Amino acid sequence: MKIATKNGLWALVAVLISGGLSSEVIAQKARKNSKNVSAVETVTPKLADPVRGASVEGITEYTLQNGLKVLLFPDPSQQTITVNITYLVGSRHEGYGETGMAHLLEHMVFKGTPKHPNIPQELAERGARPNGTTWLDRTNYYETFNATEDNLRWALDLEADRMVNSFVKKEDLETEYSVVRNEFEMGENDPGSILSERIIASGYLWHNYGNSTIGSREDIERVPIENLQAFYKKYYQPDNAVLIVAGKIDPAKTLQMVNEYFGVIPRPSRKLTPTYTVEPTQDGERSVVLRRVGDVQYVGAMYHISPGTHPDYAPLDILINAITDDPSGILYKNLVETKKAASQYGYSFSLKEPGLAYFAAEVLKEKDLEDAKNTFLKTLDDVQTMQFTKEDVERAKNKLSKRFELILRNTDVLGRGLSEYIAQGDWRTFFLYRDAIEKVTADDVMRVAKYYFKPSNRTYGTFIPEPTPDRVKVPEAPNVEELVKNYKGRAAIAQGEAFDPSPANIDARTQQFVLSNGMEVAFLPKTTKGNVVAANLSLRLGDATSLRGKAMIASLAGDMLMYGSKQFSRQALKDTLDKLKAQVNIYGGGNSAGASITTTRDNLATVLRIVTEVLQNPVFDASEFEKLKAEQKAQIESQLSDPMALASVSFGRIMNPVEKDDIRYSPTLQETLEGMEKVTVADMKKFHADFYGASSASMSLVGDFDAEEVRSILSNGLGSWKSKTAFSRIPTTFEDRPAQVEAIKTPDKPNAMFLAGLNMPLQDTDPEYPALLVGNYVLGGGFLNSRLAVRIRQKEGISYGVGSQLNASSLDKKGMFLTYAIYAPENAARLEQAFREELDKARNEGFTEAEVKAAIDGLVQSNSVSRSKDNELAGKLNNYLYLDRTLQFDAKLEEALKGLTVEQINAVFRKYIDPSKISIIKAGDFDKPVPVKAAEPGAKTSTGGQN
Repeated sequence: MKIATKNGLWALVAVLISGGLSSEVIAQKARKNSKNVSAVETVTPKLADPVRGASVEGITEYTLQNGLKVLLFPDPSQQTITVNITYLVGSRHEGYGETGMAHLLEHMVFKGTPKHPNIPQELAERGARPNGTTWLDRTNYYETFNATEDNLRWALDLEADRMVNSFVKKEDLETEYSVVRNEFEMGENDPGSILSERIIASGYLWHNYGNSTIGSREDIERVPIENLQAFYKKYYQPDNAVLIVAGKIDPAKTLQMVNEYFGVIPRPSRKLTPTYTVEPTQDGERSVVLRRVGDVQYVGAMYHISPGTHPDYAPLDILINAITDDPSGILYKNLVETKKAASQYGYSFSLKEPGLAYFAAEVLKEKDLEDAKNTFLKTLDDVQTMQFTKEDVERAKNKLSKRFELILRNTDVLGRGLSEYIAQGDWRTFFLYRDAIEKVTADDVMRVAKYYFKPSNRTYGTFIPEPTPDRVKVPEAPNVEELVKNYKGRAAIAQGEAFDPSPANIDARTQQFVLSNGMEVAFLPKTTKGNVVAANLSLRLGDATSLRGKAMIASLAGDMLMYGSKQFSRQALKDTLDKLKAQVNIYGGGNSAGASITTTRDNLATVLRIVTEVLQNPVFDASEFEKLKAEQKAQIESQLSDPMALASVSFGRIMNPVEKDDIRYSPTLQETLEGMEKVTVADMKKFHADFYGASSASMSLVGDFDAEEVRSILSNGLGSWKSKTAFSRIPTTFEDRPAQVEAIKTPDKPNAMFLAGLNMPLQDTDPEYPALLVGNYVLGGGFLNSRLAVRIRQKEGISYGVGSQLNASSLDKKGMFLTYAIYAPENAARLEQAFREELDKARNEGFTEAEVKAAIDGLVQSNSVSRSKDNELAGKLNNYLYLDRTLQFDAKLEEALKGLTVEQINAVFRKYIDPSKISIIKAGDFDKPVPVKAAEPGAKTSTGGQN
């Protein structure tokens, strides 16, 4: 499960632009306070009509008789619904010995109820995109699914039931605590993350914001089940929760359903006592030294700042963005441009109570850390007296305003992300914060800089006695009820059309044509919420012979595209795209390049011209190239002892061996470092001139745009750009690799990586492909309900992340079956045994009717959800142009899936998945002794000798 990171706005944008499997664990919280947890007495209420409350920009609040707050956010343009429930409990509410309890409980709530005994299976069968996250002030659970009444009723019933009826059983805890410990150890592999955790823990003497949300390893392993059950009964109640239903819903009907499922839950008679610990004013600098195995140096610092709802928070956020902006910020200029550090960054936490701002810099091993530290601290000291210009402030405001725009145009992301603002006291604080950002002036920024950025308010360095200490008293949170009492907000964003994501409808509405240079284009115009449009562009370059020996040049040339063009400097390009509220990623590497775009109808024409200019006219500035190399070198060196990176590189080299000068060659990390130093600016300029062009390009646009206008822009820009060197596809061939086993030792790394797989002669057009797809889904796909996840994570608690993948080429007979797991090194033997036993069981006993039906339903619904996302659909349409496919391919695949029998799936799985051919790569600290499990409270312990 995820642990939310950074402030609410950053967390929302991270979800919007990524959506990955794992989550970065950024720890910070405080010392422990014991809390008396009493049994919860309940009084059954009479079911009454919900009471309507505030309505702001399309979101309306209701309150049920039992105290549950409900937010309805209808959006008919969506083909999905997101149900999100936020509980006002996080690590701030944990008492002595309870660190990590809120997060551990988040895991336990997925273990089921008497009515829903297998929640992961239900989520997989519905094709839902679910998760749960825990943070300092709150915990939330959500699922996004196809917009049907049946699915909505199921989701509401699920969340209502697990609010009060979750098992929270001792046997589940015994396996899950090791899963959470495994998640804890994932963060322990990252020196930068651990440094921030240590600094923040030292920055707070008493408040729980100084404690890591994931908790103390000792507390996680020792928590009594009775304590966890009491914590659950105390906080998981309707009067301590806010339910959000967002997407394609009928508000009146949905509210009736919400009342039907949640209204019958009694309001508890217990009274929640607000947390009352106040962190005392810091009275001098504090310091931390962390010594661990690693390959990159770090320096960091934190300051205490105001709560997220305080008037100071908006100018503080602008200030942090201004001084850390890349490349205009003073920290960037003083550290990165001078080559004292490879990178720098800063962020703040928007919290209910006084929070923090954090800054850090990454310093290469061969650089002087003391020199970098002194420059880092002096720069932060100088912030107090800096004269910020209107341009500095407007640049930061544009960046934050762009993020707000992206969030507001994405209903399911906003539906999940409001949890951060609910935790601060009221969901409307999201809009208040947006409004506050727009009003910030340069004087506001300089005022908060002078007030907060004092050495006495900083955690870093050493203690320095002063006769007259200059201290900061951080303000308390204001009365949120008074803040939002008369707030009306702005007009709700215009809604889009109710779009049918079926393959037949997509094909019927898609327009295709070819430009004069051969570039293929697909248009799917439709009205969208906020007039958003998504575009996806691919350039295909060279051939196997012309690209030989040029892999590193191609990679760095692609990375440099966003670093400046003839018309735009790097800073100007970033500023312009921020002002246009456009999300643009331009990239290149190997034998391809391209761009992904998310913007609005009004700004699309300008953005397309900018993307064209950047692709056609990069300048490859020498000074910017040095900065890029330093950043990438730091990133690679930080992976030299990282188990995940080393295992992944080794696995790729074993499974796909090619000659060293082949464009597809997988270099070692050391080879990558050496290769970077050999590339020159002249190399990149020549590569661009020789290979870049749109003769073999394809592009798709999905959303709200004028088709004739865009066609004209493309014809006059990309359509007239020809490639000097012709593109020719590099075919891939099946390599029947012998099974290999490799163990890579990474000392002092508490987490390990396991990769296992085999190559297979498989194409996604093969008749057997659908059956193998289903077999893989049952074995290692889905959400925590695959056989591997149930055995290795749910039952035995060996791994936090475990699963399998199936890849098949669309053009060649080349496929791969891959399994993965993240685990503690001492569990290596148990993990491998469990993996092989589950594989043998699947081959020998086969899959069941129930498993197959659930997998097929999950795959079909998941595909429908993907087609309803404009950015994902744009990527699919672009890829299908190259493959000469329509969405009829998807329709036929789903038809084939629905027609499969258990016998067919079992036969195909046995045919392709041969355990004797599976290669295994594992990386970790395998020399570390296996720890003895701590005795449970009250248990007898040995006083000496061997147990």
